Amino acid sequence: MTTWPQQPDSRTCGPSVVVVAQGLPGPWPDFAADVLAMHRRLNRWWPRALGTTPWAIAAELGGRVRRFRADEVVAALPTPVPVYVGSRWLPRHVVLAVGTTADDGLRVYDPARGAVVPLTAVRWRTTWFSVVPS
Repeated sequence: MTTWPQQPDSRTCGPSVVVVAQGLPGPWPDFAADVLAMHRRLNRWWPRALGTTPWAIAAELGGRVRRFRADEVVAALPTPVPVYVGSRWLPRHVVLAVGTTADDGLRVYDPARGAVVPLTAVRWRTTWFSVVPS
């Protein structure tokens, strides 16, 4: 069973998703240090306080940014897919699609919780972008 790590602060959901995606199936022995280093690397020209852009994650993972489409994300699995979620006005959080189930659909690693949950259980309800493999 995988133990899922929790993001080290409120601004590192994007780097946490990248570290987990690159290190699946785990473990992540120095997760907080790895995430903070990734945050610096991904946001070299973007203020870290504003989070991480989908284009930075796409460059790091070798993917492309697309408007979220569940069928496209499911087709990319089992490769993990970062998904930006938020309010209807702004993307606010990044989760990582890691699988599906017949019962609750798309399953995502939520770095804020440090757990895999149904996408419908994530705090933010509006899906914005996904970073699908090239």
